[in-house]
Amino acid sequence: MLIWLVELADTFQFFNLFRYITFRTGAALFTSALIVFLFGPRIIASLRVRQGRGQPIRADGPQTHFKKAGTPTMGGLMILAGIVGGSLLWADLSNVYVVATLLVTLGFGAIGFYDDYLKVTKQTDKGFSGKARLGIEFLIAAIAVFFMMRIALATGQPSNPTLGSSIAFPFFKDLFLDLGIFFVFFGAFVIVGAGNAVNLTDGLDGLAIVPVMIAAASFGVIAYLAGNGVFANYLQINFVPGTGELAVILGAVIGAGLGFLWFNAPPAAIFMGDTGSLALGGLIGSVAVATKHEIVMIIIGGLFVMETLSVIIQVGFFKMTGRRVFLMAPIHHHFEKLGWTESQVVIRFWIIAVGLALLGLSTLKLR
Repeated sequence: MLIWLVELADTFQFFNLFRYITFRTGAALFTSALIVFLFGPRIIASLRVRQGRGQPIRADGPQTHFKKAGTPTMGGLMILAGIVGGSLLWADLSNVYVVATLLVTLGFGAIGFYDDYLKVTKQTDKGFSGKARLGIEFLIAAIAVFFMMRIALATGQPSNPTLGSSIAFPFFKDLFLDLGIFFVFFGAFVIVGAGNAVNLTDGLDGLAIVPVMIAAASFGVIAYLAGNGVFANYLQINFVPGTGELAVILGAVIGAGLGFLWFNAPPAAIFMGDTGSLALGGLIGSVAVATKHEIVMIIIGGLFVMETLSVIIQVGFFKMTGRRVFLMAPIHHHFEKLGWTESQVVIRFWIIAVGLALLGLSTLKLR
């Protein structure tokens, strides 16, 4: 919104700063953090009164989790307020990638909110119908991917006119797989998968939000470089005009995440719930699709992939053999059952997330 102040740059040179994505990214980070810090306590107090007993705790979960009973959920509302506030103020709202990413974020957030509402009101860990939820997620994601694909094809480079509908492979500068219209389904799968992977990871205080911030910082760098023709050419990565603006949204994610972590640090005063985890995962997935780094996201978001695979393996193996591979899934609960304290699991998983992010960023130069 405030980008229009650039028009005043001829009169007031200070406003020339608003041209720069780096400046607006930093401003979005600060703004979103401030919003969460200022309004967080009021939101927590309101949710505590309205929810009563708070988020239900799994009966078969680790014994240490029962002391968390009564903690309010839907803290994702705080995060979304920060992201949307920071993005509306500092991002270019005429940018298709920005609009599509915010559509996914708010759409997934609404689905998560309804799921959280059902769990809290019914005091059960079963919320929204799984099939209905996935169907709506795919619809929202497909709409966003369709418009991102169209703008990418319209602004594509002569050397690769089908980039918008293609899968780009890391480590190879000229290796692409053009899916045509079927890219919409692939992109939607990536976004929905990312949303639900973060959702599965959100099981311990601070476990999901820090890796999300790490992924957001990594993709902020990727979005900025992919949207800049000079840097993209130097690094021999795909130049996708317009995606640099996504760095502003990712800056808002980091700021909102920092604000939320203040209240979510153990012992947590609030949980993000599906409201936050689905929205954040969908946002990261959308940026990965827009910047043509869907496969790199598997590396950067490897922690989320690990959590998801642990659930798939556990369920599949149990159905086939009646036995379990892990003591409990997702895998962070397995380590709790082994005797790790919650803080040990969380901090060690953060370290893994940092390492994977650095590995993913290394693909930008290995061509």
